[in-house]
Amino acid sequence: QVQLVESGGGLVQAGGSLRLSCTASKTIFSINAIINWYRQAPGKQRELVAVITSGGSTNYADSVKGRFTISGDNAGNTVYLQMNSLKPEDTAIYYCNAHREPLLTIAGYDYWGQGTQVTVSS
Repeated sequence: QVQLVESGGGLVQAGGSLRLSCTASKTIFSINAIINWYRQAPGKQRELVAVITSGGSTNYADSVKGRFTISGDNAGNTVYLQMNSLKPEDTAIYYCNAHREPLLTIAGYDYWGQGTQVTVSS
């Protein structure tokens, strides 16, 4: 079992920046793993924001492309989400997710953090 802990959320004015961290209790960049940042605003469905694979490929939701950057550390147990030019519509709880599909003898997993609140004021 792996524990994920998000941090770095808070209150920021529109146009500001925050860096979220997702720290795992052990390395999460294992074979075929993907690390996702999701967010959920009040009354809305959870939305996939950014993805990074164990191979280093990244992808972003159109709503954050060019403003957010996902990255991982060399130790393989922390993933960051750098958020710039924040907008009020970015206000949400941000969740980290580590996921791997099972493959032959390699077990799959799906771990979630508890979330961190990001509030962007106008």
